[in-house]
Amino acid sequence: MKFFVDTADTKDIAELAATGLIDGVTTNPSLIAKAGRPFAEVIQEICGLTTGPVSAEVVATDAEGMVREGRKLAKIAENVAVKLPLTWDGLKACRTLSDEGTAVNVTLCFSANQALLAAKAGAAFISPFIGRLDDINLDGMELIADIRQIYDNYLFDTEILAASIRTPNHVKLSALAGADVATMPPSVIKSLVNHPLTDKGLEAFLADAKKADIKV
Repeated sequence: MKFFVDTADTKDIAELAATGLIDGVTTNPSLIAKAGRPFAEVIQEICGLTTGPVSAEVVATDAEGMVREGRKLAKIAENVAVKLPLTWDGLKACRTLSDEGTAVNVTLCFSANQALLAAKAGAAFISPFIGRLDDINLDGMELIADIRQIYDNYLFDTEILAASIRTPNHVKLSALAGADVATMPPSVIKSLVNHPLTDKGLEAFLADAKKADIKV
């Protein structure tokens, strides 16, 4: 499974990229706004911190505007993936940009039928929002599994990018359900290493080493 970090904080991205565990970055207008810097400047800097895809989202809502903005974003760096909403206009823009060779991440997916349409429109990534489904008492993991089966049935190349991940359990369940990618905040990525038994075991080992005066 690939790991993308969901942030526009370049310090966090640089720190995580240095571990070699990060395969890409996802952003959205809300995350960019927090950076307090020009949009294109932030995206360009992020693209220089990773060789993987960097999702940059359009703000237009009509197909013509999305295509225009998407082309502009794609010129920022070779690893930009243009992020489009899963609307009818978004799908039309996806087909145009995909046919031009631009990677497209279709976002705000909440149903398997939407994911099927995105794949047929040529999306490189589909982003089902599992956390938001959980918020309304629907099973986000069931959606991941349904999309996986449909894509496998028809050999679609579109990668399933599990989004709106909020907990380490979301990461595990997404991997079990067959998601190709999980995108998550830096705090969730860092929390994946934590386990109380690991801490307890390390504490015991260090105590024994101290008693035995072991030095390396």
